[in-house]
Amino acid sequence: MSAGQEPQQAKAPGKRAEQALARFHEEGALQSYDLRNLARLWPFVRPYRLQLLASIGLLLVASGFALTRPLIMRDGLDGIGRDPGAITRAGLLLTFVIVVEQAIAFPQMYLVQKVGAHAMSDLRRAVFQFLHSRSLAFFDRTPVGRLVTRVTNDVDAIGEMFASGALNAIGDLLRLVVIVVVMTSLDWQMSIIAFATLPVVMLGVNYTCKRIREAFREVRLKTARMNAYLNEQVSGMSIVQAYAREDDGAREFDAINDAYRQANNRSIVWDATLDAAIELISSLCIASALWAAGVHAASERVSFGTLFAFVAYIDMFFLPIRDLSARYTLVQSAMTGAERVFELLDNQEADAPAAERVERGATDEGAPAVELDAVTFGYKPNSQALRDVSLSVARGERVALVGATGAGKSTVLSLVLRLYEVQTGSVRVFGRDVRLWDKDELRRHFAVVPQDVFLFPGTVATNVAAGDPQPDLDRVRRALTRIDALELFERREGGLQAPVRERGSNFSAGERQLMAFARALYKDPDVLVLDEATANVDSDTEARLQRAVEGALTGRTALVIAHRLSTIRAADRIIVFHKGKVVESGTHAELLAAQGVYARLHALQFAREHLAELGAGHGPRPTSAAPPCRLKEHNQRG
Repeated sequence: MSAGQEPQQAKAPGKRAEQALARFHEEGALQSYDLRNLARLWPFVRPYRLQLLASIGLLLVASGFALTRPLIMRDGLDGIGRDPGAITRAGLLLTFVIVVEQAIAFPQMYLVQKVGAHAMSDLRRAVFQFLHSRSLAFFDRTPVGRLVTRVTNDVDAIGEMFASGALNAIGDLLRLVVIVVVMTSLDWQMSIIAFATLPVVMLGVNYTCKRIREAFREVRLKTARMNAYLNEQVSGMSIVQAYAREDDGAREFDAINDAYRQANNRSIVWDATLDAAIELISSLCIASALWAAGVHAASERVSFGTLFAFVAYIDMFFLPIRDLSARYTLVQSAMTGAERVFELLDNQEADAPAAERVERGATDEGAPAVELDAVTFGYKPNSQALRDVSLSVARGERVALVGATGAGKSTVLSLVLRLYEVQTGSVRVFGRDVRLWDKDELRRHFAVVPQDVFLFPGTVATNVAAGDPQPDLDRVRRALTRIDALELFERREGGLQAPVRERGSNFSAGERQLMAFARALYKDPDVLVLDEATANVDSDTEARLQRAVEGALTGRTALVIAHRLSTIRAADRIIVFHKGKVVESGTHAELLAAQGVYARLHALQFAREHLAELGAGHGPRPTSAAPPCRLKEHNQRG
């Protein structure tokens, strides 16, 4: 390999990574069908169809009045010299027509915009509810910014079609037909000359409209990519600043922003091209009409009033075409937005889709609370998180799942809650396969205290009572009292009504974790799930939680995942996972005596804690772990 080839190959992985990132943030091109997209919008418009029909009716009436204006002016001009009152009558009649036309325009535009606002509100609500019904696998591979773009930018683009009066194109098309008929009746020879260039116009408009559509599709793609990247950077701002990635982030954003700007520029160029071409053709048609009138002037075939009306109709003919071109730009943006919205709504990855037989009501009283039977599962093809796992948790039993990171512990909980679909084997809750449960009824039996707590903007009370429209303050106090945290939160300004900012940023990690515990106890579930629930609290808080949780777990089934093995010594049974398989099961003492995987994990953790204490200048704490003299033996086995 030559020296000149090495840099290129060295850059290849980085380039591939950049391309992969772009594919993640952007979306593939979609095949667009405007009529199909319009048809799919109809269910959202249908509830307001009477208002829409009224708007279209008013539009047709207003168009009819507008088309009489050139004829009124023709009669007035042709009456000069023969009828002294012709101009006066024409002026009064023209004033009446214009006043009526504008009086109709207001309610017509109000109704169509009202229909659009209601329809887009319903569409936005449908997309939002749809997102709540997708499986976690869908969110694993879809950037949040892209989904936000669907609910906001793309729906707004569709709404612009109503707000801009683009639906007035119906009246514009009617005007075009009537104008051609009237102009032909006035002078068919001049009409042929005036419209000789129309075939060229149609070809040019068709070509330019296709380019505009492509440009707007690209703009929507770049918008989604920019929003996804912005969401990613803002959400991870602490990491960006901690690793001094501000300059790198700025360079990446500049590239994304530049691509967005270029896409917008292309759409602007094609839009301006279409508008200029229509103006040019309109001027040529008027010039052709004037030339034809000059040719026939000697024979006096064309009166001045007729010529004026003819030119006015030509201008009126191209006015809706100009409007159509401007509205076409908005319609293309709207149809591109509709593509993206309906592409999202076509996703079939429902959260716990209903089985053929959804059971409700009583459960099997003698069955275990949770049972996995020969379960195999992987988040990705050819990568298994669980391999032929079988386990059973009796009612009222406290079971801990332990193992190294990635061993499959949290995956078990995800399958039990049916956040993901089991691929092989079966998962049963209270004797019933989770695929036969109604998902809401299934999850009402569980309360989860996660490691990464998510708090919603609101108050302490609304976060503890998550899921209740109106928090029961007595239940909130009882839940906080059970974990010995009521006084802690009542000391804050506002007490239980203290505001919680986005993601609970105004609370410490320990306080957020306490709220998560209280949230689970407020729900009073049959099965309490603790997923590394004390990982983010200090030793004093952990000790207090341990004492409180002991009482909360009395008589209740519990599944506990913990890396700190000291927190699960009192569990009725400990199940040890290793590389997606269950390798050991027993009590804390039994597993230590077995000198297996659990014993090695325990010894390694004890060694780390012991070294940390020595480094801090403290003596070792009393523990039930294997004594230091046996560490060498454990390490040799490990």
